[in-house]
Amino acid sequence: MPAATPGTPSLLRAMNDRAALELLLTHGPLSRTRIGHLTGLSKPTASQLLARLEAAGLVLATGTAGGRPGPSAQLYALNPRAAYVGGLDVTPGRVLAAVADLTGTVIASHEVPYTEGAQAVDQVTEALGGAVKAAGLHRSDLHRVVIATPGAFDPQSGRLRYASHLPGWHSPTLLEDLAAALPMPVEYENDVNLAAVAEQRLGAARGHEDFVLLWNEEGLGAALVLGGRLHRGWTGGAGEVGFLPVPGRPLVRQVTRANSGGYQELAGVEGLPRLAAELGMEAATGHDADSDDAPGGHGGPHSPEVAAAVALLGRAAAAPEGAHLSFLQAYATALATGLASLVAVLDPEIVVLSGAAISAGGEPLRALLEAELAELAPSRPLLVAGEVRERPVLHGALESALAATRDEVFDTSR
Repeated sequence: MPAATPGTPSLLRAMNDRAALELLLTHGPLSRTRIGHLTGLSKPTASQLLARLEAAGLVLATGTAGGRPGPSAQLYALNPRAAYVGGLDVTPGRVLAAVADLTGTVIASHEVPYTEGAQAVDQVTEALGGAVKAAGLHRSDLHRVVIATPGAFDPQSGRLRYASHLPGWHSPTLLEDLAAALPMPVEYENDVNLAAVAEQRLGAARGHEDFVLLWNEEGLGAALVLGGRLHRGWTGGAGEVGFLPVPGRPLVRQVTRANSGGYQELAGVEGLPRLAAELGMEAATGHDADSDDAPGGHGGPHSPEVAAAVALLGRAAAAPEGAHLSFLQAYATALATGLASLVAVLDPEIVVLSGAAISAGGEPLRALLEAELAELAPSRPLLVAGEVRERPVLHGALESALAATRDEVFDTSR
């Protein structure tokens, strides 16, 4: 269908169609009268709109609304089968794929563990193929796929940067190889950025245009949302705050070769067992170190370093006194040292705290971090815990794919 000319009836119809579809997405099933009331359209125009969308396969008649005098009103809902999307969360230990319908309902997932020598293309196709099969679909049924990785693909060279710990993902032809293997549009995004997308769409950052998400898990990172949009930077490296030089740690030179920096050394999970021992806190037990149920992470088993940090922080948060309180205070100071620089430069409205390690510290850690930041930063953003507690990176990948797909599907002027 040719694009509509501005101001023409076809453009107005497309705008009304989009408004109705957005309402059905937000509110669920609605009657013709309710849609007319919410859009300001007359009853006949609302009827024509729904007939048009039903014929296009975008809405379904789903039942009736009872409980009122007179005939029951027919209800209409967004057709969940009008489009499907895929999302993948890639970590050094595994690739997790999921499929969602147009309403955002996750209908299937599949995980492929990393094996020595595995190729990225094989991992992706196997994980995605398993999720698609479990959903009763074919790969060609997916309108779009978003893949989350640590680091970012350089827009100039196409090579993955800031993620030397991700085996098998550094081929200079990787993006071309994946494009050849997958029959749908594929986009790539930093994992922490996608955790921020999940919080922006589904969680603690809804309604906020300027926020920072601070993440601590296998690595220490941040996502920056300015004016409602992700800020990625020239090479995709915006938010790689682990490389920040900070007081309290020697300067790390040639940081990309060392794959570390001052802030990572100061506040990353690797140093927390040593810090706990210095403050007289008992060491994590073998059972604690195997814990993988801390919220706010990628999902699945944590690395030994993350599991140990989660266990220590969880125990300290459960009884924040004595050595436990000193441990939480020292960790809050370390986090605030780098976060203060972000706040001074960006002046965000809120800071969302996410990732398994930060989430394990709970409200006691959040309160201590807020107090420290008030001492170190010129402004005082609200600090909030992430609300997308299960697999936020994967949910962010699906939400990113859904946003682009809905733009295409809801545009009835095409």
